[in-house]
Amino acid sequence: MQYFPNRNKLIAGLVASVLAFSSVQSLADIDQSRLDQISADIQARIDGDKLSGAVVMVAKDGEIEMNKAFGYQNVEDEIAMSTDSIFRIFSMTKPVTGTALMILHDEGKFDLDDAVEKHLPELANMQVLLTANDDGSFETEAAGHPMTVRELMSHTGGLLYTPPLSRGPVAEAYAKAGIMNLPNYTLAESIPELANIPLAYQPGSQWVYSISVDVQGYMVEVLSGQTFDEFLQDRIFEPLGMHETGFYVRNENAHRLARQYVPGRDGNLRRTDSGAFLSPPKFLSGGGGLTSTASDYMKFAQMHLNGGTLNGKRILSEDSIQLMRSNQLPDQVANIGQLYPGNVFGLDFAIVEDSSAYNGAPVGTHWWWGIAGSWFWIDPVENIVMIGMIQNDDIMYSLQVHAAMREALYN
Repeated sequence: MQYFPNRNKLIAGLVASVLAFSSVQSLADIDQSRLDQISADIQARIDGDKLSGAVVMVAKDGEIEMNKAFGYQNVEDEIAMSTDSIFRIFSMTKPVTGTALMILHDEGKFDLDDAVEKHLPELANMQVLLTANDDGSFETEAAGHPMTVRELMSHTGGLLYTPPLSRGPVAEAYAKAGIMNLPNYTLAESIPELANIPLAYQPGSQWVYSISVDVQGYMVEVLSGQTFDEFLQDRIFEPLGMHETGFYVRNENAHRLARQYVPGRDGNLRRTDSGAFLSPPKFLSGGGGLTSTASDYMKFAQMHLNGGTLNGKRILSEDSIQLMRSNQLPDQVANIGQLYPGNVFGLDFAIVEDSSAYNGAPVGTHWWWGIAGSWFWIDPVENIVMIGMIQNDDIMYSLQVHAAMREALYN
């Protein structure tokens, strides 16, 4: 049973929307006043002790128009932020993982409408939660159809996140099973444990942000025969020259890892990061495990904007790029909720469908962000890539920052 609407119709509609919007508004060059507004906004937040620091990069037509560091990488010791500071990018890892999996799609290793269990047989015959019993057992029903790879890559397959991003018995069961336990269990040790935990909802019936991208990382390992980190290094990071990106920061670079903070009620920033990301994890999290720099991530995003190539090296086919940036939600799932107005979802990217609802970002802009506030977007209408790196634990404030950056650039 397929839930993907007619692909040609979707693509034609997207192209028509893009052309219509570009005929109304065009940033032939990014006006310096817009970049100055971005700088002023970020600096005001730092001066107000809401952010410790930031690195912002903006490129148009493949040319860097802004690459600027603000504030502090380390507030306590007054170490200035640098354009080569390293950040925990958390869920900005997700599009990288999706790209890795789609490389294998280009090689014919799977189809998007394949059942996940075809390639991960340990996840066969997963049930769907009805109720949880007091003793920790579950009452379940059969899934209407097996979760597909398309659903896995669009957060519609029935999975949740671990606490605190998800709540309830299924999320708690993930944590108890060691899912996303970075120091203690590998992907191969933990992802198969999902077979013993029911899906939270019928596949294809909802959009729920989830651990599905960690499952994708495991699928990359199974289909490629390499560990996930080796595959990323060989097929994405090395070809793109992303030498500062990985699952941990090496000792010689640890002094460049930006500290993480939350704005306190007393008006001061409170440090929140721990020693994580300074040693190799066992669990290679495709959903949130990478550290990177603004310039490294710019290479990745520019490759996507270019249709899968950078500096003459093809990473992904144009067809796969188009799939990733096209709406993949089932017909009965209209959007991805109030937190992201005007957006639908592709394969590991959110996609702007209503520009007016999303601060003027053009239709077709695809993007995502990390829980410590780092964010990016790829705008195929104006040919713009925006990378913003911050380390901030106030999630709603980070979303305000992102919206302000869209306002500055497009309005």
